[in-house]
Amino acid sequence: MGMVNSGTLHKQLLPAYVNTKNGKRWGYINEGGRFILKPRFDEANDFQDNGLAIVTEKRKTGLIDQTGRFVLPPTYLSMLPFTEGRAIVMDEAGFKIIDELGRELTQKAYPLIKPFKGQRAIFTARTSSGSVQYGYLDVDGNEVIPAQFENAYDFTDDKALVQIGESKFAIINKLGEVIQTFPYALMMGYQEGLIAYKKTFNDPWGYVDEQGRIVISPQFSTALPFQEGRAVVNTSDGMKNEYGVIDKAGRFIIPPKYHDCKPLGEQRIAVGIASDSQQPFVGSIYAIADLNGYLLTDFIYDHVGEYKEGLSTVTVDRSSFFIDRSGDAATSLPVIPGIGSLDLEGNIIQAHVDHRLLYYNRQGEVVYKPNSLFPLNDQYRIRMKKYNPNKDYLVYYPHVEGLHNENAQEQVNAYLKQKAKAMNVPENEPLDYNYFGTFAVEFFKKDLLVIKIEGYHYPFGAAHGMPYQVHVHIDLMTGAIYELSDLFKPDSDYVKVISDLVEKQMQEEATQGDTYYFLDQYEGIQPNQPFYITEDRLAIYFQPYEIAAYAAGFPTFFIRYEELIGLIDVEGAFWKSFKN
Repeated sequence: MGMVNSGTLHKQLLPAYVNTKNGKRWGYINEGGRFILKPRFDEANDFQDNGLAIVTEKRKTGLIDQTGRFVLPPTYLSMLPFTEGRAIVMDEAGFKIIDELGRELTQKAYPLIKPFKGQRAIFTARTSSGSVQYGYLDVDGNEVIPAQFENAYDFTDDKALVQIGESKFAIINKLGEVIQTFPYALMMGYQEGLIAYKKTFNDPWGYVDEQGRIVISPQFSTALPFQEGRAVVNTSDGMKNEYGVIDKAGRFIIPPKYHDCKPLGEQRIAVGIASDSQQPFVGSIYAIADLNGYLLTDFIYDHVGEYKEGLSTVTVDRSSFFIDRSGDAATSLPVIPGIGSLDLEGNIIQAHVDHRLLYYNRQGEVVYKPNSLFPLNDQYRIRMKKYNPNKDYLVYYPHVEGLHNENAQEQVNAYLKQKAKAMNVPENEPLDYNYFGTFAVEFFKKDLLVIKIEGYHYPFGAAHGMPYQVHVHIDLMTGAIYELSDLFKPDSDYVKVISDLVEKQMQEEATQGDTYYFLDQYEGIQPNQPFYITEDRLAIYFQPYEIAAYAAGFPTFFIRYEELIGLIDVEGAFWKSFKN
């Protein structure tokens, strides 16, 4: 195995994808928008400074060089970017460390390894009693500090904060030697010589130095790590935020009166006021301030990113653009339509906006954008359409083309649009929730097209949102939309048979260990239960919370056709639409 030492060559190759009936296929384009490495990967990431890129092929992850050659074959389940010359990989056994030649450095797999910082990587191990302990690996994969801590944080300036017991923390050196201990219930955020602490869990936050001296007395409900001599704190203990910024003496540089504060780096901070004072959970509108608390702009930005080489990405309404350190729009760079983040790579702008990846030049001209039309075969194709009535609502929905019967095609597409929730949302009005929807081809054979439509509804301020999923089975020859009942003979007792098969699978899984299922709440399937078909199996699924905990998502059960063949209407239109 080898690597390419190519200087800035990796900057010339940029990941891009095409939409196909099999989902996104990733490759790499040049600055002119032409594919140099053809789109053949399931996923592809930016080339890193070492000239290598993480890609996924057939659900396994590896590394390629800029010729597209695998320098590390796709054998891992996942891989994190290189830091300090090392990458964290995961396979069926657990987490491991590799070097830039793809060699595994760890002697065994671990339950968790975090990326290297300060030539040390945090790892976890389980004790005989089942509890988790933390330790540190060196760059050669050795357990230089054995697992012994209840919690551990990254090294900074050759020191790290660890928890060594209940209400007992410590600062250690790179050999694991204890430099100082602290008798506090909670500590975190060791940075620039100061550590946020709570004496008890019910006390407010303050800051101590490395010797344990109280530098800033406890008085905050939130206390973030120091950066550039400043720390974001919150003085409110109620529902209304009162964020401000302090210096290392505890003096307020920015008064605690804001709904949000974000350190941006390069001596800049974003301060936010509630975009709707009656509904503060909706979010903030931001201004840019310097480290002395001087506001450089008005409150005009919906989102603000960290500064990188003098530029930050911001959004206003449904546009994204760069601002300079004065907080003003960088006039030499274009405004990009869509909400997201931008990166400047030489003369090319990489735009992650509206859940898509596009490329622009400095004049704002599109260098590359993914196709919105892709074929199923020589006759049928799918066009990806966009519904974006306001900044909080975005849906990509399918529009099927090529049906011989135009009226049937129109009815199919109206149904798809409705199922995708791409209608009846107020235009240009802020919502109290965010919704994103998309789709994929689940199955296509002969005349049957199965489209998976999914979305995520997130009420602002909620602990989590609610996912949405539906499968639409379309007969492209007739325009018929099939339901589960259409697969079976009219007089068959398919509901009971499938219900019993699903219950059997649930009970089998329960006997194998932990299960999310609410076995006592299961009452069987409905006649038109959510489902989808595959080549050889029927998939039956349930909504979140219906028969299992939220973490289970959409519990899905697969039943082979052989188990149902006596019930299936093999002479029916549904079965014949995909079976010979």
